[in-house]
Amino acid sequence: MKGSRIWSLIVGVVGLLYFVVPLIATAQFSVQEGPSKPFWAAYSSILADPQFWSSLRLSLFMALSAVVIGLVVIVPAAYWAFLRVPRMQSWVEFISILPFVVPPIVLVLGLVRLYGSGFGPLSDRPVMLMAAYGVVSMPYLFRSVDNGLRSMDVRALTEAALGLGASWPRVLFRVVLPNLRTALLGGAFLVFALIMGEYAISSMLGFNTFGVYMLLTGQTRAHAAAALALISFGLVWLLVGVMQAVNRGNVTIGGAR
Repeated sequence: MKGSRIWSLIVGVVGLLYFVVPLIATAQFSVQEGPSKPFWAAYSSILADPQFWSSLRLSLFMALSAVVIGLVVIVPAAYWAFLRVPRMQSWVEFISILPFVVPPIVLVLGLVRLYGSGFGPLSDRPVMLMAAYGVVSMPYLFRSVDNGLRSMDVRALTEAALGLGASWPRVLFRVVLPNLRTALLGGAFLVFALIMGEYAISSMLGFNTFGVYMLLTGQTRAHAAAALALISFGLVWLLVGVMQAVNRGNVTIGGAR
């Protein structure tokens, strides 16, 4: 037991150093713009850039839209397949992981080909990017929802709620969704992390998202790119903290804690 604790401590320290040392090196590089400039020059230049805020707002909006689209489509489908047609679960799972095997360039070209010409000039509007991100986020959200459904007795909760006189929409919104809160927050975090750093789809559609802005900054301003990397890292941890705060407490039938 003592030996296992020592090895656990060693592995933990090595893992911590593996993640912390690059962050320290990046932080050190971000404050070394030159003796004539203050150490916060790279950070102030990023925060004073209007494109930083516009790209950040666009990526946050697209991430939130992708989560909403995915939940509206995936939660009812997964719940119905899990409860009523268990034989369809494998097909629903297969459809949800298709974005993993479709390259982003194929997805973008297909969307532009279909909706950018035949149904009006939508390829230069945010709705096209929103649709693409909604499709890309499906595997992450479905896996989270599926794990959440498997961790609770869906049939018993549904029968109990129906026996108490609840309608199907009430069962979904007042029983199923509150008990899926942890799973939904985990899937939402994965989607936010994915879209905040996504580059291929947004660049091919011509949108200046946060991922595109990070790449362009890295090509022109090395110190500002290091500062931007730390800022994005801080944003991710801030998002984790917000989700942990929202996820406090246990939820049961009807949302009672």
